[in-house]
Amino acid sequence: MLENIISMIIPVILILLVLAVLAANIRVVPQSRAFVIERLGAFQGVWGVGLHFKIPFIERVAKNISLKEQVVDFPPQPVITKDNVTMQIDTVIYFQITDPKLYTYGVENPMSAIENLTATTLRNIIGDLELDQSLTSRDHINGQMRSILDEATDSWGIKVNRVELKNIMPPRDIQESMEKQMRAERERREAILQAEGQKQSQILVAEGEKQSAILRADAAKQAAILQAEGAKQAKILEAEAEAEAIMKVQQATADAIKLINESDPGDGVIKIKALEAFTAAANGKATKIIIPSEIQGLAGLAASAKTIFDTEDPKATITKTVPKQ
Repeated sequence: MLENIISMIIPVILILLVLAVLAANIRVVPQSRAFVIERLGAFQGVWGVGLHFKIPFIERVAKNISLKEQVVDFPPQPVITKDNVTMQIDTVIYFQITDPKLYTYGVENPMSAIENLTATTLRNIIGDLELDQSLTSRDHINGQMRSILDEATDSWGIKVNRVELKNIMPPRDIQESMEKQMRAERERREAILQAEGQKQSQILVAEGEKQSAILRADAAKQAAILQAEGAKQAKILEAEAEAEAIMKVQQATADAIKLINESDPGDGVIKIKALEAFTAAANGKATKIIIPSEIQGLAGLAASAKTIFDTEDPKATITKTVPKQ
């Protein structure tokens, strides 16, 4: 019985072991990764993204490589310029692995090799430049280094995308001189800005005074125009009023004459009206009164005339008019 049980368990165990071995040799390569496979110590191939099966005990994953762009920051390196100034420069390299096989078998320690190559290239480039040029020609230095490093690392399966000089640190005394120069430059610019600001302020004040004077003159001009216009309108209204009064008097006179003519007055009415006009004239300051012959025969004329003359002017005379034959 026991033998039967053992004979049943052993196959199950063997099956489980086989499944475990098979499961352990199933590999899934994720995105942006690559597996370098060796078979019995020799390069077999490169696995890309997907599901793969490795032959147990015969094949192995020699290297798991990232295909993403990578960044490495190298420590400062001492370099000497053309004018014998020693500086410390640290460099940042942006690179990407393009050939996993060359990267695995091309060089023993790729990062150390890139660092040493970067330092050597940097010393060669800076050695041909003076201090001022090295401080102001970063783009030129970056471009030269990228070109040289990319060409040198191509056989290692590495592509250098960009090189940046992170910090350039001159000697302490030169840094102090540069700081003084920069401070003097800032003070000069500040003085220029202050002078420019004062100039602009004076210009604005003068412009404001000019505009104010113009507005005052314009206001005075408008006031004079309005005053003259008002006087003109007053005279016009006064003249129109006088003209209207004259027209009304003339209209009233014409209406009175028209009424008299329409009523066909007799000789007596006309003489009475003439006497009323004479009486009104006698009330004035005239010294000589001419009496029409038509009203000389009116009763009481002599007495009225005597009273008027005695009252107003003793020297006044009366002249009679004789109607023409």
